Amino acid sequence: MSWQKRSTRLCADGSGARASLFGAMALSAWLAGCGLMPSDQGTKPSPKTPQAEAPAAESARPGAPRVVKLDPPETPRNWAQAREQAARRMVAASPDVSYMGASPQVLLAIPVLTIELNADGSVRRIDVMRYPSQARDTVQLAIQAVRRAAPFGNVSRLPRPWKFNETFLFNDQRQFKPMTLDRR
Repeated sequence: MSWQKRSTRLCADGSGARASLFGAMALSAWLAGCGLMPSDQGTKPSPKTPQAEAPAAESARPGAPRVVKLDPPETPRNWAQAREQAARRMVAASPDVSYMGASPQVLLAIPVLTIELNADGSVRRIDVMRYPSQARDTVQLAIQAVRRAAPFGNVSRLPRPWKFNETFLFNDQRQFKPMTLDRR
């Protein structure tokens, strides 16, 4: 007897309710074994699916870039070295929203920021020097990249003011490259 005839006969003779209940229980048991039961969502992780430690709150949002732990920064000897180190840290701290290849001929947006530092290299203030005419959200993406990459090393021995400009080159995928790294 085929499975279609069996299922039709079970429904016709009244024992279909028991079969449906059994099927639902079997499906629930299977889903529970996979860690996909709706009642288990938000509670403890299934022993079969290892869970990584919860990342920083910023990367917990869907679509947010992952946060990377950076090595302590070196103490820069001059402003050129400080700018290059800062640009490298921005790219390293934001691997999902940055690129290192050649910049496209036509860029989506080019925001320019002035980054003012404290003596220890932490960010004191960020000013927007140039807003792009389109894709204005890239300004906020650039600011977030600067904050993720900080601190930038002890700048107390460098001449004041402890600030520098950085131009961000955004491609069509809203990935950036600091212009400091594009000049080499």
